[in-house]
Amino acid sequence: MDTAATAATGLTFRDATDADVDVLVALVESAYRGDASRAGWTTEADILEGQRTDPEGVRDVVRSPDSRLLVVEQDGRTVACCQLEHRGDHAYFGMFAVSPVLQGAGLGKTVIAEAERQARAAWGVAEMHMTVISVRDDLIAWYERRGYRRTGRMTPFPYGDERFGIPQRTDLQFELLVKPLD
Repeated sequence: MDTAATAATGLTFRDATDADVDVLVALVESAYRGDASRAGWTTEADILEGQRTDPEGVRDVVRSPDSRLLVVEQDGRTVACCQLEHRGDHAYFGMFAVSPVLQGAGLGKTVIAEAERQARAAWGVAEMHMTVISVRDDLIAWYERRGYRRTGRMTPFPYGDERFGIPQRTDLQFELLVKPLD
């Protein structure tokens, strides 16, 4: 991120290291699962119980040669993160988490814009892809306001694999969202 933008937002962006794993697992869990997640609007607590990620999953992203896990800090505290993965002609955006107490103030918009900028700059990709649980209407609408479009392409939710949570409903699936990066 350029210096002017960093100064304007008070945020710093850097690649995660193994030393960040525990903090990032806690951040992702707090944004999506359990009572703490209800402080923000991105909670999945009503549709999934259990974990969203674990140290092994985060460490795999940190160590993958085709991925970057961006850590977003403000005043020395980790406040957000996201995964960028190079997949040929596009990048994949995932593991996006913003501290629940900071949601709704524009931090997410800043983070996703910087992630898109970094994916274009690092890999020259033409598109960003992501998958979102298809019943997350408010979240999908938020991404649509950022320029992502629904594709209607669905993949099954991994029922029975508690590494991804314990579903509280039987109709969960992932929808691919795509955004051209100009």
